[in-house]
Amino acid sequence: MMTSRIALLALLPMVVAGAEASAQSYAPQTLGDWTIAASKDGQGCFLTRSYPVDGNTSVLLGMDRDGSNHLSVLNDHWSIKQQQRVKLNFRLTRGGYPNHAAVGLAADGKRGFVSAFEAKFPDHFATSKALHIDRGGVKVAQLDLTGSGAAVAELRRCVAAQTGPAPRAASSGEGSSDIPRDPFAPEAKPKRRK
Repeated sequence: MMTSRIALLALLPMVVAGAEASAQSYAPQTLGDWTIAASKDGQGCFLTRSYPVDGNTSVLLGMDRDGSNHLSVLNDHWSIKQQQRVKLNFRLTRGGYPNHAAVGLAADGKRGFVSAFEAKFPDHFATSKALHIDRGGVKVAQLDLTGSGAAVAELRRCVAAQTGPAPRAASSGEGSSDIPRDPFAPEAKPKRRK
């Protein structure tokens, strides 16, 4: 698993650059707010979406031919360091992953994290309306997943189209005032519920 994370970290800068990467067997697609494209190495595909509020958050779900998947979230304001290990809580409308491992990364001038999930994660992502992420009670992101079902279906078609050996859109909502500008800063504190 660590080898695949290291490979992902090497691959991520070209992925985040705006879906420029494409294999010859699959032309990039745009479905609503989502962009789906093949990775240059031909071993998988990714879907991505940008949320231009609160630091221009970018989310990227990658899937490889071997069935592995990884989620990356990046933001202009975050201070998480490359290779920093953190535990995050991921809540989807359909499933949750409490205290889940993530690794810090930097790409295209942004900082964020990448996390690998079990094989059912793309199904949960596709059937969910939102993804909420927090770090020990500190909100990290609240992301609208509208259209993710069609995007994940296209992501699977893209992966199926890969050959070889196995191996920006506007947000529909406003930023949330209770999400800190930098949830990874030392002074970020959990908000108390009323």
